[in-house]
Amino acid sequence: MKKKIIPLVFDNYIAAIKNSAGSKLFRNFYARVGNKKIDIMNNGELSCAFYVSSILFLFGFIKSIHSTVDFVINDLRQSGWKIIKKLKPGSIIIWEKTDFKNSDAHKHIGFYVGEDKAISNDYKYGYPLKHNWTFGNKRKIEAIFWNDEFLGK
Repeated sequence: MKKKIIPLVFDNYIAAIKNSAGSKLFRNFYARVGNKKIDIMNNGELSCAFYVSSILFLFGFIKSIHSTVDFVINDLRQSGWKIIKKLKPGSIIIWEKTDFKNSDAHKHIGFYVGEDKAISNDYKYGYPLKHNWTFGNKRKIEAIFWNDEFLGK
């Protein structure tokens, strides 16, 4: 008799997030702007939304992959994600805007993985890294998103 195989979606989601740390997969996203082909992720400097939305899209938790935090937030809301007060492993963190040396202020987005750690794209290195969820009290959290339907209670 064959045993039924049941994918453990939440466990696979957390594993994908943790295994993505150090990956350069999300570093570049090319677009044609006018007549020029450009890397709108600026070699990983601006890849946080692309990274998070790619993982969420892979699991069917949002409708599309995005290049900005605001577009990810809109998709999260449309896909049934709600703002919660307490962090849970797998929740999405939105950090406040911060100024970049050569560009505008940007919000930041990443995943909470537990034990006061988050994984988000590091603009200096250009790929996701594990770090303290508040960046050592340097960056305030604007919102935490969770979806009971996808992740459970």
